[in-house]
Amino acid sequence: METTLAFAVHVTQQASALLMDYFKQKRLAYSLKLDQTLVTDADLAADKLISDAIHARYPEDVIISEELHPQNSSYPDNPDHAVWIVDPLDGSTNFRQGLHTWGVLLTRLINGFPQESVMHFPLLEETYMCQRGQGAFLNGNPIRVLQPDLDDHSSFFSCCSRTHRHYQVRVPYKTRILGSTGFSLCCVARGSAILGFDATPKIWDIAGGWLLIEEAGGIIDTIDGSQPFPLQPGINYALRSFPVLAAPTTELIALARKQITSLQATIPRPSTTPIE
Repeated sequence: METTLAFAVHVTQQASALLMDYFKQKRLAYSLKLDQTLVTDADLAADKLISDAIHARYPEDVIISEELHPQNSSYPDNPDHAVWIVDPLDGSTNFRQGLHTWGVLLTRLINGFPQESVMHFPLLEETYMCQRGQGAFLNGNPIRVLQPDLDDHSSFFSCCSRTHRHYQVRVPYKTRILGSTGFSLCCVARGSAILGFDATPKIWDIAGGWLLIEEAGGIIDTIDGSQPFPLQPGINYALRSFPVLAAPTTELIALARKQITSLQATIPRPSTTPIE
């Protein structure tokens, strides 16, 4: 029988193939969720494919996904069951606009912590995978964060489009907005980005990247001290955001905390947040 990681790779590839059929359509119709993020029929179809596959293979496991299971987005009271965190289409706006930076994120948690993860970006032909204690890999090859050269002015800072609306940023690197939280964290893990920050990601945006960064030897944390892991019973994760910060070293994380400071005490309500 195939391993859980091999199963996750297979399922993300199946979902990606389904998404490619939708990607070929021009100006795919969309709607807005309560938090004003975008959802298309492609998101829903991929989420159903993934959820059906998990239920068939692991009927006792719990699923928390962005689209099909927001009503079940709380960690179960019985933590003995493994939990799958599913983002069927990370980078929905990129996807709808014909840009290539989008992917399928799938992470399995044990005792509330990410245990193994696959993040597949089909049009980039990049598959990131990791298991706790086993390292991080890109297309089967090991990856590690790079020790930063703080004087290298070609280094880039990856952030989301909300960053400069909610934070004062004095990071001295080139800024890139990639439109996918998962891919942004992958860029830190592989040594392409010196620093990554996302202001309002949900648990399904960060679960896989969190483990990938750790397994690649990097540091990942939240800028406000909130801790996404271990998952806690009774918390509706559809309503929780975790401003996540990733870097190669603890020193760079500490420096970034001084360079990225909140413009206000609270983030505006989701209904006023522009589409990512």
